[in-house]
Amino acid sequence: MTRMGTPFDARTTAAEILAGVDLTGRRIIVTGGASGIGLETVRALRGAGAEVTVATRNPTGDQRALDLSDLGSVRAFVAGWTGPVHAIVANAGIMALPTRQVAANGWELQLATNFLGHFALITGLRENLRQAGDARVVMVSSGAQLLSPFDFDDPHFERRPYDPWVAYAQSKTADALLAVGAARRWAADGITANAFEPGYIHTNLQRHLDDDTMRAAGAMDDEGNLVTPDYYKTPEQGASTSVLLAASPLLDGVTGRYFSSDNQEAEEVPGATAGVAAWSVDPAAADRLWEYALTAAAAH
Repeated sequence: MTRMGTPFDARTTAAEILAGVDLTGRRIIVTGGASGIGLETVRALRGAGAEVTVATRNPTGDQRALDLSDLGSVRAFVAGWTGPVHAIVANAGIMALPTRQVAANGWELQLATNFLGHFALITGLRENLRQAGDARVVMVSSGAQLLSPFDFDDPHFERRPYDPWVAYAQSKTADALLAVGAARRWAADGITANAFEPGYIHTNLQRHLDDDTMRAAGAMDDEGNLVTPDYYKTPEQGASTSVLLAASPLLDGVTGRYFSSDNQEAEEVPGATAGVAAWSVDPAAADRLWEYALTAAAAH
C-alpha cells in the first residue's frame, strides 16, 4: 500500500488545514476539547462551520460531561446522543502517572482512560456514525507507541513492575490498534478510522511530569520556567493532524492509516525511533484487543 502524502507539514496550523473547507451540517465530538490541542481542534472545526460537541470531565457552558475512566459515564453520554455523528476525535488522555492507579473496573488508569473509554464511546455510537454515511473516527495516539506493544499477558501491571512511560506507551499503541480494528470492521458502514501522533506541544498533558523530566526534554530551564525547544509545536500546529483526519476532503475514503506529526502518513520501520511500530498497526493484535475490550466493556 502506497503511503499517503499531503501538501502540509509539521508547522501547518489546524486553521490552514481547513482553509476553504465548509463543514456546515457536520456534527463532530471532540473528547478533551476544553484545553490544549483539543481546544484548538474545536476552534478550527467550528471556524469551518461544524457543530462541535466538547466532551470533558469538568464541563462548563455548552460542554457535555464525559469521564472516560468511568464506563457508566460513557454509557450515559452515548444514551444522551441522538442523530448522526460525522466524526469522533478521541483526543482526551492522561500521561505518565507517577504511580500505578486503577479505574473502578480494575483497569490501569491510563489504559482505561486513553483507550477503553474511547472504545466504549466509539462502539456505543456506531449506529450514529453509520447514519452519517461518511463518518470518521480519529484516534490521537503518540510517538510513545514506539516504546511498547500491548501486553496481553499483564496489561494492568498486576505482576510486572509499573512503569509510567511503558503504561502510557501501551495505551497509545492500543489507540492506534483501535483505529485498525474499526477500519477492518466498519468500512461497509461508510466509517473510516485513522490514528496519528501530534508531536511535542506544551499542554496540560504534561502535568504529571517532574521538573527533571521536563529539563531533560529541554522544555524547562533551571529556574523552573517553561521553554519551547525548536522541535516543539504550538497547540494550533499540534491540532493540525486532528482536523486533517477529522474533516479534510483529502482524507475521504482513507482508512486504517497512521499519520505522523508532519501531516504525512507514517512509515512502518521495524526497530525505528520514528514512524509507526509494526505492533501498532498489526491486524491480528487489533482483532485480539477489540475482543478483549468488548468483553471488558460489557462486564462493567
